[in-house]
Parts: sequence; C-alpha cells; structure tokens
Amino acid sequence: MIEALEVCTIVVVGLMVGVEFSVAFVLNRILNGLPDDSNQLGRAHGGRMLGAVMPFWYIGSLILSAVWAIAGWHEPGAVLVVIAAGLLIVSVVMSILLLVPINDRGKTWTPENRPEDWKEQMNRWDRFHYVRVAVIIAAFALLATALA
Repeated sequence: MIEALEVCTIVVVGLMVGVEFSVAFVLNRILNGLPDDSNQLGRAHGGRMLGAVMPFWYIGSLILSAVWAIAGWHEPGAVLVVIAAGLLIVSVVMSILLLVPINDRGKTWTPENRPEDWKEQMNRWDRFHYVRVAVIIAAFALLATALA
C-alpha cells in the first residue's frame, strides 16, 4: 500500500513541477515576446486558469507528502520525505504571501484597466515564481531520492 502512495506522490509532485517549470521557462517567455496587449491578456487568462487549479495541486502534493512521511516513518528515506514536505509548506506559504496577491490583481486586468506598472508587477511575480520553482524541484528531488 505504501508503494502506491509513494508512486502517486511522485507523479503528482512531478507533474506540478513540470507545469510550473513550463510556466517559468517556456510559457512566460512566449508571452513576453508578444505585443503588450496580447502578453497581458495571456497572463491574465493563465492567472485565472492556473489560479483555479494550482491551490488544490499544491495542497494535494503537501498532503500526499505528509501522509507518506507518517506512513513510512520507519522506512529508509523518511527524513528526506519530511524535508520535502517542509519545502512544499514553504512553497504554499510563498504562494499565499507573495504570488497570489499579484496574480489576483493581474487576472482581472485588461488593456483598458491595467496599471502603469503592470510589467513591473509581472516581473516581480516571475522572480518569486523562479524561487518557488526551485523550492518544488528540490522537494521533488528529495521525494525521488527517498523512493530510490
């Protein structure tokens, strides 16, 4: 039973890492290459779409990791799972305190109502997102190492 939990956790966290990596290093670079109106509209749409899904994915990843840490406490690699869960907590806290407030503003913007500093706000979101991606990659690597 614990093997299924371990594999499920690795898959869920791995897919989340893949999506967030793609947002940081592929999607946002594509959007930044578009004219300002298209860039901003694309980011607003992405903020609405991913903003609706990612909270469940982050919390679900954290719950799966915590359950794995508890269920496999006496197995080799348990400390790595606990550290990974701690990193996922960091990613959730970062999201709530740093990224979500910017995303909540940005997803409502249109070319007609966006603030003058919208690009600076998006650049700030991108910088925070790069750090969050590094944190969840580290968590994923620890989980994968614990499984091995």
